[in-house]
Amino acid sequence: MADLLRKGFLLGVGAALTGKEVLDSKLKELVSKGEISPQQAKDLIQRFVEKGEAKSSEWNEKNQENMQKKVNELGLATKAEVDELKQRISHLELRLQNTEE
Repeated sequence: MADLLRKGFLLGVGAALTGKEVLDSKLKELVSKGEISPQQAKDLIQRFVEKGEAKSSEWNEKNQENMQKKVNELGLATKAEVDELKQRISHLELRLQNTEE
């Protein structure tokens, strides 16, 4: 499953990079034709990057939610639950030692 997620992520990154390259190329063409200013091109690229970062963040949040949902569905213990059980076992072992003495 982790490999599938990694491949999906890399596919998204590749698409984003390709999209940025195409956008950059088109914007350079528009600047050279005088249809937009260099500052407008720079602003458009910045918005594209910001939108990509927002989507990446959104994807990561959704991925975390899905992973947590799967963990809950499978009934797997969380790290906090395991740590709590370890602490309870240690406490019980200590009590057992004290009653044996």
